Amino acid sequence: MAGYLLSIAALLFSTFLMLVAGGLAGILIPLRAGLEGWTPTTIGWIGTTYALAFTAGCLIIPRLVRRVGHVRVFSVLLTLLSMSLLLHSLVTQPVAWMMFRAIAGFSLAGGYMIVESWLNERVTNDTRGMVFSIYMIVSMVGLLIGQYILPFGNPATQTLFIICALIYASALIPTALSNAQSPKPLTQVSLDLKGLYRRSPAAVVGSLIAGIIAGSWNFLAAIYGEQIGLSTLGIATMLAAAMIGGAIFQYPLGRASDLVDRRYVMVVAGIIGLVLSLAMVVIYPGPGWTIYLLMFLFGSVLYPIYSLNVAHANDSADASEFVEVSSGLLIVYGIGSMTGPQVAGRLMDAVGPSGLFITMAVCYIAYGAHALWRIQRRSISIVVDQKTEFQFHSPEKQHTPETLQFDPRSDTTPAQD
Repeated sequence: MAGYLLSIAALLFSTFLMLVAGGLAGILIPLRAGLEGWTPTTIGWIGTTYALAFTAGCLIIPRLVRRVGHVRVFSVLLTLLSMSLLLHSLVTQPVAWMMFRAIAGFSLAGGYMIVESWLNERVTNDTRGMVFSIYMIVSMVGLLIGQYILPFGNPATQTLFIICALIYASALIPTALSNAQSPKPLTQVSLDLKGLYRRSPAAVVGSLIAGIIAGSWNFLAAIYGEQIGLSTLGIATMLAAAMIGGAIFQYPLGRASDLVDRRYVMVVAGIIGLVLSLAMVVIYPGPGWTIYLLMFLFGSVLYPIYSLNVAHANDSADASEFVEVSSGLLIVYGIGSMTGPQVAGRLMDAVGPSGLFITMAVCYIAYGAHALWRIQRRSISIVVDQKTEFQFHSPEKQHTPETLQFDPRSDTTPAQD
């Protein structure tokens, strides 16, 4: 087993470095934008262009990989990521940052896709769960470490941007020098969003709402922390607390969804998210242990809800449709991620920091209420052993489609929930 893990060690190390840089960039860019005096709405536009480019990358990059191969495209993408951070440090202007962040979104989509394609090629059914568990651990540790680099520099200067660019560039070295075999050419699959909705409305609508929540959080949480008076270390700790909460609670939620109708778990997640969001608005915690505790609890439904959607959609899919289902949900999730920063940013402009969690509260109401409505509308008993086993997917790293091609199908596909 040690020899097997050694064969993918270079790829995992590249992933770790890429996520360290991604964790730092994710907190550094909105925080610096806030220090520049840009409004949450403006910062939201930066998040929207990132999400738009990320979604576009899922559609375009597979075609590039088919033309020139995984390693070459991966090298180009990491170079673009490094360039995007250097450009941020050179030009401090909102429209320019939207374009620079779009480069990063496009490149990260491809980076995740290539890494996961590579891992899928190297694993067997007997080792897949172990390898992807290690992959998730490596990714989460990388993100956490990246966030905690922030207190060691001044966001108002160029230093942290340069450090982030250097880490992105260094992520290329392990994979470029590895003698591991590259994965096979990507397989073409179709994308049918209309058919996916007919099959699983709860999963599609849930993925859209999950995208709105994640987009709002990813691009405005650091601004929220700054506005309530947290230091850079405090902001990093706040974000880390939410991530740790998501890592701990994803298994109980996932296991519960394996034992009962997943839509009931969606309803419970919506209620928990609503209560915690309202608590953040009413209590309005400032610096101190309360904010970290609430963020830890909030993370319990912030990160796992997308995985509930994926698992629920795959319950009614054949094995040959898993990639298509995940691809379609990712596109819907990306659309939500484009919308979230705009809505939350405008509310923060209007009512202050609590606007972020007002947005979250409305989203969680919609998430739980829609799942409950689907249960009442179409009550179907699902035998537990017929379900797809729940698997955790980080919102930042959904399993990306190998190739997407729109392929409308007959309107007679029956809905499954």
